[in-house]
Amino acid sequence: MGQCYGKCDDAKQPLTKQPEPKSKVRTYVNGGVSPFHPKFSSGANSPVPASPLPNFPASPAPSTPRRLFRKPFPPPSPAKHIQSSLAKRQGTSKPKEGVVQETTESEKPLDKVFGYAKNFSAKYELGHEVGRGHFGHTCLAKVRKGELKGQPVAVKIISKAKMTTAIAIEDVRREVKILKALTGHHNLVRFYDACEDNLNVYIVMELCEGGELLDRILSRGGRYSEEDAKVVVSQILSIVAFCHLQGVVHRDLKPENFLFTTKDESAPLKAIDFGLSDFIKPDERLTDIVGSAYYVAPEVLHRSYSMEADVWSIGVITYILLCGSRPFWARTESGIFRAVLRADPSFDEVPWPSVSPEAKDFVKRLLNKDLRRRMTAAQALTHPWIRDDNNKIPLDILVYKLVRSYLRASSMKRAALRALSKTLTEDELIYLRAQFILLEPNRNGRISYENFRTALLKNATEAMKESRVFEVLTTMDALTFKKMDFQEFCAASISVHQLEGTDRWEQHARQAYEYFESEGNRVVAIEELAREVGLGPTVPAQVVLHEWVRHSDGKLSFIGFTKLLHGVTPRSNTRSQ
Repeated sequence: MGQCYGKCDDAKQPLTKQPEPKSKVRTYVNGGVSPFHPKFSSGANSPVPASPLPNFPASPAPSTPRRLFRKPFPPPSPAKHIQSSLAKRQGTSKPKEGVVQETTESEKPLDKVFGYAKNFSAKYELGHEVGRGHFGHTCLAKVRKGELKGQPVAVKIISKAKMTTAIAIEDVRREVKILKALTGHHNLVRFYDACEDNLNVYIVMELCEGGELLDRILSRGGRYSEEDAKVVVSQILSIVAFCHLQGVVHRDLKPENFLFTTKDESAPLKAIDFGLSDFIKPDERLTDIVGSAYYVAPEVLHRSYSMEADVWSIGVITYILLCGSRPFWARTESGIFRAVLRADPSFDEVPWPSVSPEAKDFVKRLLNKDLRRRMTAAQALTHPWIRDDNNKIPLDILVYKLVRSYLRASSMKRAALRALSKTLTEDELIYLRAQFILLEPNRNGRISYENFRTALLKNATEAMKESRVFEVLTTMDALTFKKMDFQEFCAASISVHQLEGTDRWEQHARQAYEYFESEGNRVVAIEELAREVGLGPTVPAQVVLHEWVRHSDGKLSFIGFTKLLHGVTPRSNTRSQ
């Protein structure tokens, strides 16, 4: 276990690429392989030819840096719970690459009719194969007719014979549904068509010929400059913020799943491979463990996660871009998971001492193990390190959740939040001001329920309907006959947990308590506090809440004030923002 948490060895070896033997395959948590290897995973969406990979030794030499970012990564040993998840998904007792059990005669036949168009051959001229895996392969193709006639495209061909479980069939349906529903973002690989015949499903997509982000990192000697990293990370944040607003969580963000449209250095980046993605309702938590080991968030391993898991993965990618090594490393998947759960990324080794404090703060706020303190993708775009006038700040669904909680809070809790909002700095107000403007306040600078509803409709795709994002509005009807100005909006939209994760939290809390003392503090009974925080009749309120009230005058103490801001228990906090 010590290996999981040890520092890098003294010298980092340069990143190199060597020809790889055909038998060597890179494996991941989801049981797949690199989407740019001739064998790709069932969720791979590889629309470009595979690039040669280096021959990585089966047992790395002791001198190999422990977190050195290489391609491919050392093949990890599958963890038991991952194997179990794969077995259920693939229909095998011991999932192995390329081996899938067929449905027995005693089982009910699976419905493998997807309802897609059946004229693939008439619409597309299939070209040579560029990738192969145990679920199918990817080919280049040319459009025969229609608006895109003559245009080259990528076609992912998934064999129906390999769909041996209902879960595998549903995975394909969901991937197509998500690609089709998420339309309109320039950093998302474009979906063109889905077809089928008796043997295969064909997913037709935009062809990206610029290679994967991982290749670009390697070509730059293993890392990016801060300025170049900002360009890449801002595009990743933009597409992820868009997906999250639509109620889609990607669940497999990594450098291999971002492609450049062309070989040009300034070519835009495209997100691919939505094979593990899913729709998620506003207050839903996912439980299945999927993704790639080095990029998986702690809460995924705890089987209770939401969109924050994608933000963690972006933090890992940013860490790699800035220093060329992984924040968490071990020789087995179990070791990687232990490191993710227990270790902290190092910011002491070269080149971190020369990296700007803003960049380090940015990464730390993404790689916070407490998901409540992690920035959202939209918030991250307003961070001082990456903030740019050219970066469009998208609407953030977190604002809706926080405003909803504020409207349901007691008058005392709202007064405490108003006091806290008065302590925000200009840097911290930039995000809130951008969100307020996106809600299009009236001439008097106020917003109502209709503003929140209209803003969602303006940004809606089919994905938003599928994930039932509009349900977040159901408990915001208190704004129907009320209008909120910017000052109250700040109080309603402030995330106490995120603010607590900053270096200025103590200063914020002390200053806010001074405002609260002069404007909102009053004599309060223990029984009232018990109702405030939802303590039941069986809980000894006098014991639990005795520190919350000053014995001298019966008013809320500083400890009581901060606890009021946070809520009641750790369990309730983990399910709120």
